[in-house]
Amino acid sequence: MITVQNLTKTYGPFRAVDDVSFVCQPGQVTGFLGPNGAGKSTTMRIMTGLTPATSGDVRIDGVHYRDIPNPGRQVGVLLDASAQHAGRTGREILMLSALTMGLPASRVDEMLELVSLTPAESKRRVKNYSLGMRQRLGIANALMGDPKVLILDEPANGLDPAGIHWMRGLLRHYADRGGTVLLSSHLLHEIEIIADEIIVIGQGRIVAQGTKADLLQSAGTYVTSVDNQRLADALRAAGQTPSGSGEGISVTVDPAEVGKIALAAGIALTELRPAGSAGLEEMFLQLTSDTQREAVAPTAGGAA
Repeated sequence: MITVQNLTKTYGPFRAVDDVSFVCQPGQVTGFLGPNGAGKSTTMRIMTGLTPATSGDVRIDGVHYRDIPNPGRQVGVLLDASAQHAGRTGREILMLSALTMGLPASRVDEMLELVSLTPAESKRRVKNYSLGMRQRLGIANALMGDPKVLILDEPANGLDPAGIHWMRGLLRHYADRGGTVLLSSHLLHEIEIIADEIIVIGQGRIVAQGTKADLLQSAGTYVTSVDNQRLADALRAAGQTPSGSGEGISVTVDPAEVGKIALAAGIALTELRPAGSAGLEEMFLQLTSDTQREAVAPTAGGAA
């Protein structure tokens, strides 16, 4: 279990992490989602003792990371797949980890096989690895000590579609065996497929958290009609705030209420359903809009 309480990190007047609290439970994959620069990596560096917190507390199974004896046997960490000794081979890097943790050399071969790095690839220097190969090596290193907790920052970077599918299966199996997984990403699709719990961070603060079902419920409804502009106007007149494109409208109210508003306005609907993944994406963009570099352009269906 990972417990984060009122965590804050400031750099002068800038708050990189601002009073963040959440819990990652055993047997679950917790997705840590937010735009680049939202505070995900800083939070994870504090968790693993690499960056001191300004205030607040992080404990892993009730203990600070710095106080865990032989931490690699308890917590697997991958924060930057490129931060590996470029002059060493993949096998050498894993062997050093095994020696540090007091593990047999056979564990290195097990991990290489697990992440599908061939014997020939394991003997190549890391500077000659692709980013995807470095990610696989980093995941192997994180799993080396068979830890109870995994903390992974953007582990899908550089992986091809088959590699991402493999990684999801690996993490799902790990969590199903009782492990605790914290997985950060700025990609909504990656998180929503695998995560049991989703935490959304923007500008250093938690802006939403819950299961996918919880967040979908708050995401509301997706609707289309024979006249989306009239429907958007009717929704606004009823006190709602519709958004979306000319092809469809998202609104944070349940489908039954949308149907009543459309009926009262005499507008025929062509589609009406819970928002689903489109609603999650819309919700994510709205919640983190202050940290998006690209503004979402207004469209015919209403302001985005």
